[in-house]
Amino acid sequence: MTADLKGKVALVAGGTRGAGRGIAVELGAGGATVYVTGRTTRAQQSEYGRPETIEETAELVSAAGGHGIAMQVDHLVPDEVEALVARIHAEQGGLDILVNDIWGGEHLTEWDKPVWEHSLDKGLRMLRLAIDTHFITAHYALALMIERPGGLLVEMTDGTADYNATHYRLCPYYDLVKTGTNRMAWAHARDLAPHGATAVSLSPGWMRSEMMLEIYGVKEENWRDGTKVQPHFVISETPRFTGRAVAALAADPDRSRWNGQSLSSFQLAETYGFTDLDGTRPDCWRYLAEVQEPGKPADDTGYR
Repeated sequence: MTADLKGKVALVAGGTRGAGRGIAVELGAGGATVYVTGRTTRAQQSEYGRPETIEETAELVSAAGGHGIAMQVDHLVPDEVEALVARIHAEQGGLDILVNDIWGGEHLTEWDKPVWEHSLDKGLRMLRLAIDTHFITAHYALALMIERPGGLLVEMTDGTADYNATHYRLCPYYDLVKTGTNRMAWAHARDLAPHGATAVSLSPGWMRSEMMLEIYGVKEENWRDGTKVQPHFVISETPRFTGRAVAALAADPDRSRWNGQSLSSFQLAETYGFTDLDGTRPDCWRYLAEVQEPGKPADDTGYR
């Protein structure tokens, strides 16, 4: 299933890699014009020190059938975000889809440490990268998006509201960021509804991002070898699965029914009928609760 998004204009903020790249490509596959932002370009790396660039993502968008436009933006700098939105307005006349996928906290999180042991500098930096950036981007981009009805805001997070409400997400800063993003979308939904726009939060499952594949020493082609390191990696999914979730939402004329909700890639796959690239529908959050957390042996039977 390919969503029909011809004529739609999208901004994927934080589209350099991971979920952002998967979302941008699937929006492009639907025919959308996609602005891809991030800090890493072919000429300049961010603090991540990783090879993926916004230019690569934009090229993948165009190759998929859309129009990818890369623009280097630090979403902590209001002037840069304001200039980005002004450019979109000048070139496209409006904005239909905003995906807030800015993150940048992998190297800052110290797992299983209470606040008094976790680096304060790293923790506060994580909040800035994952909370402040989303508000700064929403401040400018949503003002453009509401100029015409039907807009969609997707706040990307880790864990649905239901899951995060009963699970400590391994350190206080990460916990606040990932639960807070769900609430952020809920709040924006109240402000956007009178303008005919929709806001949701969306969580992928255990995603096979570039960084995750590297951790397990595999590539997408042989990802199952990663289960030799972590057997429960069997429930993982590609970034494109989440991308298809966003594309399906954006193409749904009745998407306002989701306004304010916390959603997962699997939930939307069940609703809209799409699959991951391998034809499966990984149900990660149910798997974690029913298999991994109780200490059962890895077995994805009935979860894909």
